[in-house]
Amino acid sequence: MDENGAPARAPSGPELLGIKEVATLLGVTHRTLRFYEDQGLIEPRRVGVTRVYSRRDLGRMHLIQRGKRLGFSIKDIREFLDLYDADPEHGGQTRALLRKVRERIGLLEEQRRALDETIAELRGIEAEAGARLASLG
Repeated sequence: MDENGAPARAPSGPELLGIKEVATLLGVTHRTLRFYEDQGLIEPRRVGVTRVYSRRDLGRMHLIQRGKRLGFSIKDIREFLDLYDADPEHGGQTRALLRKVRERIGLLEEQRRALDETIAELRGIEAEAGARLASLG
């Protein structure tokens, strides 16, 4: 949020932003940004001892955040970002993404089935316990 309470916006030109501005813009901590830098996912420039972030870094951070939100590992996200940089047509990245998305969907569907079974079993226990209590008086 800016000083007027409006949502923060990404720079529209070649501006560089400091770590505080980027953290606020993305809703992350300074520590998170440093972690992704340590992992080699973003590469902010240095002006003296100050990190400055470009539009490219912001774009990569949005992709990282989306990948994390969708449950992908740092390793998977790094692979996507590396392929994006290496393949100007993005064919390799798209194929890798499709494969990982299908794997993730399969895993989530398995988890949903397991959750549905657990919920059904708990509902059965709930019904039995309720009936038992009702018969006691």
